[in-house]
Amino acid sequence: MSKNPPPLFRNPVVRWLDERLPLFSMLRKEYIDYPTPRNVNYFWSFGAIATLMLLLMIATGLMLAMQYTPHVDMAFSSVQRIMRDVNYGWLLRTIHMNGASMFFFAVYIHLYRGMYYGSYKKPRELLWILGVLIFLLMMATAFTGYVLPWGQMSYWAATVITNLFSAIPWIGEDIVQFLWGGFSVDNPTLNRFFVLHFLLPFVIVAVVVLHVAALHVPGSNNPDGIEVKSKRDTLPFHPYITSKDSLALIVFGIGYAVIVFYAPNYLNHPDNAIPANPLSTPEHIVPEWYFLPFYAILRAIPNKLLGVIALFGGVAILFFLPFLDRSKVRSCRYRPLYRWFLWLFVVDAVFLGWLGSKPAEEPYILWARLATAYYFGFFLVITPVLGIVERPRPLPVSISEPVLKTASRPRAS
Repeated sequence: MSKNPPPLFRNPVVRWLDERLPLFSMLRKEYIDYPTPRNVNYFWSFGAIATLMLLLMIATGLMLAMQYTPHVDMAFSSVQRIMRDVNYGWLLRTIHMNGASMFFFAVYIHLYRGMYYGSYKKPRELLWILGVLIFLLMMATAFTGYVLPWGQMSYWAATVITNLFSAIPWIGEDIVQFLWGGFSVDNPTLNRFFVLHFLLPFVIVAVVVLHVAALHVPGSNNPDGIEVKSKRDTLPFHPYITSKDSLALIVFGIGYAVIVFYAPNYLNHPDNAIPANPLSTPEHIVPEWYFLPFYAILRAIPNKLLGVIALFGGVAILFFLPFLDRSKVRSCRYRPLYRWFLWLFVVDAVFLGWLGSKPAEEPYILWARLATAYYFGFFLVITPVLGIVERPRPLPVSISEPVLKTASRPRAS
C-alpha cells in the first residue's frame, strides 16, 4: 500500500487555513520552492531591495501624513513641527526623505541589470514594460512628494515643471490650470499633490504585484541569458536566494543608515529650508538628483515643446527597448561590442545628471546637447544596428555547465 504524502505544513492551524484558502501553498510555491537559475549574482538582489524600500516608504509616509498639514500657510511649519516636536518625527522624515533617493538608486541599478543581461528580451517583454511603468509612477510620486515641504525649491520646482505642460498646443494652458486648481501654484495645487502622493504608492504596489506575476511565468533571467534546460540549472529560492538577498539588504541598509544618521540633509537642497516665497525666485532651480539627467535633456533643447517631448521621450523610449534590440543573444557577456556602448550609455547618463545640476549656460548647454544626442542615438541607432551586425561569442550549452566547471576547477596552491 502506498503511503500518503507528508503534509506541507506541520502547524495544524496553518494546515487548516491552507485547506480552505491555499494562500500558504501559493507562497511556498512562489517564494520557497520556486526554481531560480543557480548562477544569479547580487545584481538580482536589487529587485528585493527596491520592493522593501517601497514598503518602507509607504509605512513612513502613512505616519508622516498623520502629522502633515496640506495648506500653504501651515505646510512648512507642520514639517518643522514633525522634525522638532513629534516623537521620533526627525527619524521618520529623514528615513522617508532619504529613502526616496535610496529607492531610486536601487531601481536604477535594477534597470541597468536588466539592460546588461538582456532581461527585456523575449519572453520577458511585458515584464520589462511593467518595470518601466513602475519607474514612471515612481517619478510622479517623487515629484509630488518634493512639493509637500513647501520650501523655496519645492514651490519653484512645482511652478517650473507644471508650466512645461503649457507647451502642448491647444490644451496646454487648460492642463496647467487643472494641475494648479487656479491661475497659479497655490493651496489647491498643494492639496492635489498631497492626494496624488498619498495614492500613487498604492498604484505602484498593484503594478509591482503584476510585475512579479509576469516574472514567475517565464522565470528569472540569468547572467548568461540562456533558458533553464534541466533541474541542474536551478536552485530553490529558499534558502539560497533568500540568504543572498539578506546579505545584500544588510549591506544596503548600512549605507542607508549612514546617510540617515550622519548626513541626513546631504541630498537635500538648502533652499528648501526656506519657506516658499512666490516673490523671490531662487538663483538656480534644480530638481532632486534622480531627475537631473532628464532635466539636462529638457534644457538641452532650445524649443520648449521639443524639450518637453524629449523629456518625456527619455523615459518613454525605455518601453520600446525590447522591440529595438533585434539581437538573439541576451547577455552582454557574449556581446562585447554592445557591452562597450552600454557602458558609454551609463557614463553618458551620469554625465547628463552632472550637467543637470549646472547653470543653463555655456559650455554646459553644448555638452548637454551632445550627451542627449548619444542618449537617444543609443536606443534609436546603436542598439538596432548592433542587433543586426554584431557577431556574439558562442553561448554555453546550459547554465550549469560554466558554474560547475568553475566549481570543479582545481585551485592553485
